[in-house]
Amino acid sequence: MTSGHSGSHHLIGHDLIGHIEDRLVPAWRRVTNGEARWPVTVAVLAAIVLQAALPQRLALLRSWTLPAIEGAILVVLTVANPHRINRHSKGLRITSLTLIAAMTFSNTFAAARLIRGLVKGTEGTDPTKLLLTGAGIWLTNVVVFSLWYWEFDRGGPAARAHATVRHPDFVFPQMQSPELVDEHWEPMFIDYLYVSFTNATAFSPTDTLPFTRWAKMTMMTQSAVSLITVGLVIARAVNILK
Repeated sequence: MTSGHSGSHHLIGHDLIGHIEDRLVPAWRRVTNGEARWPVTVAVLAAIVLQAALPQRLALLRSWTLPAIEGAILVVLTVANPHRINRHSKGLRITSLTLIAAMTFSNTFAAARLIRGLVKGTEGTDPTKLLLTGAGIWLTNVVVFSLWYWEFDRGGPAARAHATVRHPDFVFPQMQSPELVDEHWEPMFIDYLYVSFTNATAFSPTDTLPFTRWAKMTMMTQSAVSLITVGLVIARAVNILK
């Protein structure tokens, strides 16, 4: 009987300690179930569609070749973590980075070809088509950079779920004011998408600050690319309309 009571007290004490730790340690610094897969899947699919819709002259490869490859990689990642992203392995991380790199190279190539055409005067005879093309490249750029932020902040989504890295690369306002949010709050892909969007529109950090050098340099690169693309496309469109 004494042993039974002792074991029962031990379990109660263990549960109590766990509850206290959950209250004192924010979710983004402790082990969690991982974030849902579907938001990032939807964003990647949207970017793939935008890339496929670009004019062939701006495509890195033939029309659907690269989007098809990216879609296949996305399927592999989704099958590996269909519901929540908490399975951590070197192979999955390399696969995920390969997908983001492919999207980055494709969009960079399209942006470079568009900018070169605008400078030489060979692009932009139709203002509507020009604005749609520029918007597609710009939106893809937002998604691509959000994926880089999401994949590298504290080692990526799976590493964040396992709390293997203590110090954040991006400091969100919820981290600085934990008393204002739910105790289970932790950064998800949507948060990184918001960071990317605001950085691409304001050309600087807004409410979320980059704390590491790679984060600062990546945000600086995104701002520069966004500023050049938006500036040249709008300037050319206005010139055509006149």
